[in-house]
Amino acid sequence: MGADDSTDMEVDTAILPSVKLPMTRSYTYLNPVPESIIQNLPNKVNEPCVLGVDEAGRGPCLGPMVYAVSFCPLSRYEEFKSLGCDDSKKLTHERRIELAQIIQDSQDYVGWAVKVISPQDISTNMFNRVNPVNLNQLAHDATMELISLVIDSKVNLTEIYVDPVGPSASYQEKLSRYFPGISITVEPKADALYPIVSAASICAKVTRDQIVKGWIWTETGLDDVSREFGSGYPSDPNTVAWLNENETPFFGFPSIMRFSWKTITNRMEKSSTCEWSDEEDVEKKPKRSIKRMFEGHTKKKDDGYEKGQFYKSFRLVSRDHVSL
Repeated sequence: MGADDSTDMEVDTAILPSVKLPMTRSYTYLNPVPESIIQNLPNKVNEPCVLGVDEAGRGPCLGPMVYAVSFCPLSRYEEFKSLGCDDSKKLTHERRIELAQIIQDSQDYVGWAVKVISPQDISTNMFNRVNPVNLNQLAHDATMELISLVIDSKVNLTEIYVDPVGPSASYQEKLSRYFPGISITVEPKADALYPIVSAASICAKVTRDQIVKGWIWTETGLDDVSREFGSGYPSDPNTVAWLNENETPFFGFPSIMRFSWKTITNRMEKSSTCEWSDEEDVEKKPKRSIKRMFEGHTKKKDDGYEKGQFYKSFRLVSRDHVSL
């Protein structure tokens, strides 16, 4: 971690350089690619490599969603398997930390990268009225971005294994079209079947855990707010307790929350609903002749008189002349 990224986090949450705090926007991090993988020799194809893809933080109602890839030469894949990587969900926190450090210490032949999607960007994409983007699309985009990043770094990928979101067959077909010439396997539970995917799972999970545990509030006046979020899943009693304690009427929650989650929108509809004049609502009203806007007064049904919209907008009393 560079000097600009340093924080006061505990030691066990500062082992990966992929953590950037405070987190105010999405970002991508690529760990230095092992020199043994990209020899850059004239007329020589770099060593064939295998890559795995997995994510962490898809379900929680707070914090970022993190996608990760890990890769190594096929010639050293058996050696890589001996590191002991497994599905991060099966591992204790301590074992994940230990394996993350082992992966980082093996950077002479192991590479990895992460795409960290901020809760703000998740909400913005899902709430987009014109072109809403769901979690599956965000996942596909993050996966393709990371694979492209590795390929652009001159890594010769020949095999890719992906733990899928959504239907496996259509996802595999999509990736195969986007990355022709590479053997791609999209398989449920890939993080438990392929150690290279397990390593990606660990990088994603540890990165997310570090960001959430070391979260720095960008809002003022929150110094005393607890970071005991629980798992972030709406069914977690610790998460529910945090939500109950820290919801503010009208303003809702700090920006660590995913406001597009039903759990959060339901709460805010109860405590933070207000009237809002929207341009779309105005456009839905019956259109009137533009001349009506400049009429000094219009007669109302109750025999009273009402000023035209032009007069209301500019607080005018009368006019001498308007050319239409």
